[in-house]
Amino acid sequence: QVQLVESGGGFVQAGGSLRLSCAASGSIFNINAMGWYRQPPGKQRELVATITRSSTTNYADSVKGRFTISRDNAKNTVYLQMNSLKPEDTAVYYCYVDYIVSGRYWGQGTQVTVSS
Repeated sequence: QVQLVESGGGFVQAGGSLRLSCAASGSIFNINAMGWYRQPPGKQRELVATITRSSTTNYADSVKGRFTISRDNAKNTVYLQMNSLKPEDTAVYYCYVDYIVSGRYWGQGTQVTVSS
């Protein structure tokens, strides 16, 4: 059974930092891309960042230069380091993992709230 466990969300003032983690079950050899989406209040879910099996990264324009995605293959974990946070970064953040055979699985979501 595939499980993704997220952690690291919380409340922070504008300009602050948070680090999200997402630990995935299963063998790293079966994992392709990993990444993060977010869903702001009253809005649709949007892509934040992705990292491929070869560690190529991609970011939404709104977070470039502020967020950094990384992965630790030994721990089957993907991270999202969020710096210089803004109130508009407030959202529920969801990690995902693309398994080569099984397809995409999602984390349970973690709330990030940035106050002005």
